Amino acid sequence: MSERMTNALPPRPPFASLGMLALLAALLGLIVASFLSLPLQWHELVTAEAVRTTGEFLRGFAPPELAPAFVYKVLLATGETLAMSALGTLIAAALGLALALPASGRFGAAPRAGTRMLLNVLRSIPELVWASILLIAAGLGPFGGTLALAAHTAGVLGRLFADALENVAPAPEATLRINGARPFAAFLYATLPQTAPQMMSYTLYRWENNIRAAAILGVIGAGGLGQMLKYHLALFQMQQAATVILAMLLLVGLVDALSFGLRRGMTR
Repeated sequence: MSERMTNALPPRPPFASLGMLALLAALLGLIVASFLSLPLQWHELVTAEAVRTTGEFLRGFAPPELAPAFVYKVLLATGETLAMSALGTLIAAALGLALALPASGRFGAAPRAGTRMLLNVLRSIPELVWASILLIAAGLGPFGGTLALAAHTAGVLGRLFADALENVAPAPEATLRINGARPFAAFLYATLPQTAPQMMSYTLYRWENNIRAAAILGVIGAGGLGQMLKYHLALFQMQQAATVILAMLLLVGLVDALSFGLRRGMTR
């Protein structure tokens, strides 16, 4: 009876370990130190002067510019931003999958370490830095921005894909290989189907992020909505800038909804 009761006891919670408590205490100390070290002047946000100037600035955006010719230009820039993000994500997904194979240790420890170091470099450099480098090489316009999105996102997706491949159950692929299947065929029919939904979910999530990043890259000359926003803000044309901002919000909301629907459909 006592043995049965012992086996019925619930497992120890993960927070009970001393190492986990020490890690949580260190994180809490870092958060407290961050608040104490930064000159955060919260009261400046609610002063009468701050409220007045903010209200005057926001009133300059109303009403948005809705002239047909301008709305047409915004639609063209929206399509350019959408194309940059989609193409950059597609290139990144293909490159990330190619790099994930050696990064998952399928070809040995040395290729794994080298490829993961490359992935670290790719994702450690922000999109803005990649765009600054590639715009010099490729010139102003969406081409450099697309390559910048692809370079950074390939590092992110490559790492996520590699982790997914490492964590997959090896038995199905091993069974196919034992029964005479070639390694590549066993990977395609056993391992890849297990990880495909997770990889697709990662790719769609990064596409959502790249929509926002593509709009930001336009500020430094990569085209799209960001370039229009920078132009009109520089000329203090706030009503035109408001229309561009609304287009950004609608585009992000549309892609978020589409991505959510696709991910939900894959998990059913």
